[in-house]
Amino acid sequence: MKIGFFGLGNMGGPMASNLARAGHELTGYDPVGTTAEGVVAAQSATEAVAGQDVVITMLPNGKILRDVYDEIVGHGAQGALFVDCSTVDVDSALHAHARARAAGIDSLDAPVSGGISGAAAGTLTFMVGGDATAYARAVPLFDIMGQKAVHCGADGTGQAAKICNNMILGISMIGVCEAFALADRLGLDRQKMFDVASTSSGSCWALNSYCPAPGVGPKSPADNGYNPGFAAELMLKDLMLSQAAAEVVNAPTPLGAAAAAFYQAFVDHGGRGRDFSAVLPRLTEMKRGEEP
Repeated sequence: MKIGFFGLGNMGGPMASNLARAGHELTGYDPVGTTAEGVVAAQSATEAVAGQDVVITMLPNGKILRDVYDEIVGHGAQGALFVDCSTVDVDSALHAHARARAAGIDSLDAPVSGGISGAAAGTLTFMVGGDATAYARAVPLFDIMGQKAVHCGADGTGQAAKICNNMILGISMIGVCEAFALADRLGLDRQKMFDVASTSSGSCWALNSYCPAPGVGPKSPADNGYNPGFAAELMLKDLMLSQAAAEVVNAPTPLGAAAAAFYQAFVDHGGRGRDFSAVLPRLTEMKRGEEP
């Protein structure tokens, strides 16, 4: 396929390169001039979209997504498919769908899980909202960029699934880190703590697959100085999206709200630019009742 790719940063760059290595013809555009292996650089957004079979976007937030779609959909080819892989608010996803539909273009919201390492390895999970026929067209591309894609339903449900999933992750990571910090002060060896919890009722992805304790469990950012696989400020962004959505639909999310407040404090006090699991070393320094 001929594919235009917008946003060639830490996530978009390797995703685009994986598509190029699979034999697709990639034209990329990034406003700061970032490029990716195997991707021909366009000089403008409209140049990148013209004549493409598929246009994929990976953008930082909902405002930028709205602005980009307002600019590019009118230049898309009739019958093209637009796939947005950004993590944004549901309203922005619906805006993008509406703009594409008005231009006669099929569209999907398809945020991802798996972080930078998953983008590079082609092992992302795609959560997809939109028409079933459009989803079927995109599956071969999802298979290249990821290991799993789930069609969640109508427009916007991909974003709904992403923010709900990451609310679970943010809450559970704090719980795992609190447990390790408590275990430390109780004199329990971290490896023993992992051996018990990872095979009993405390088992969860944040512990088993992304353990925040260095040298324990599978290799994770904790073993790399907490350099981000998923930065704390990105977890904060997703938690804030979950709380905004909960406010709109009047859903009670007390732990989600507490997790958002925790990560806000953590980011504001030195956590920015660190992996979201770096709350563990912060907790080991804190006293009871102290703010992160």
